[in-house]
Amino acid sequence: MNEARWRMVVDREGVTIAGDRFRLTATRPSREWADTVSDAVSGTAPGTVPDDADALLAEIGPLGVDMEGVLSELQTVTRGSYGQFCGLSRALEMVGERWGLLIVRDLFTGPKSLPELRRGLPRMPAETLTVRLRELEHVGVVRRRPSEPVDGHAADAPVYELTEYGGQLERAVAELSRWGARSLGEPRPEDVVTVNSMIMALRTTFHPEAARGLTAGYELRLGEMVLHARVEDGVLSVGEGALPGADLVVEPGPLLRTLMAGEIDPAEAIENGTLRITGDPALMTRFVEIFTFRPEPSLVGS
Repeated sequence: MNEARWRMVVDREGVTIAGDRFRLTATRPSREWADTVSDAVSGTAPGTVPDDADALLAEIGPLGVDMEGVLSELQTVTRGSYGQFCGLSRALEMVGERWGLLIVRDLFTGPKSLPELRRGLPRMPAETLTVRLRELEHVGVVRRRPSEPVDGHAADAPVYELTEYGGQLERAVAELSRWGARSLGEPRPEDVVTVNSMIMALRTTFHPEAARGLTAGYELRLGEMVLHARVEDGVLSVGEGALPGADLVVEPGPLLRTLMAGEIDPAEAIENGTLRITGDPALMTRFVEIFTFRPEPSLVGS
């Protein structure tokens, strides 16, 4: 409790512990208890908790208020705890805060510096990113390490990467991404598409069984973004940037989601000019077979 400046008020209602974002009151059980508490906090600055607050609260506890319960509630408020002994509850406490899983998603594509994470999450406030990274470090999902030397000179900024424990989230994130993709309609005006989100989209919509026997390199050009995918007999690798010697170059424009959702035939899109490719059209047909999801009609656009 000494890490932050708490306010503690003792009055006829009992003991009130308050911070900037919460107020917690333990109701007094008796007049004698209030008198004892008043004596205990005498000599401290008004509206503050003394340095030995933990010892003080432990002393107050046996006098009639379940201070252990009060402190447990306080932790629930300040740490975002659900107060349930449950694996899902604990997982949400660790990675369920706003933006948390998107940080994890971007780190699945490789270690990143703070500026790189900011570029990948342009709508995330810088302060929030710093707080979320600190929280993910604290629970062992993310770690910070020195960046690799460049031309023999050590880089200044550290990079963030997933721990082994954090990396085990990949399957869960992929399943959640596939589930969420079923409700994707057209992009909303405020939506942005990033390289990291597209890399993870290709990973999570990839169907290895449909790619058996196929060896091909794809290059996707999405405006200023360029990424590539290599498929080798059911095994996928995806990365940012062009792919020299790609078997098929695809410029889908706004049609990529529609193609992957099976809502338009690629041959038809090529014929009417809304889909531009360089290479064998048959590889485009294979592309939409191996990178695909099926939307839930009742959810699309909701």
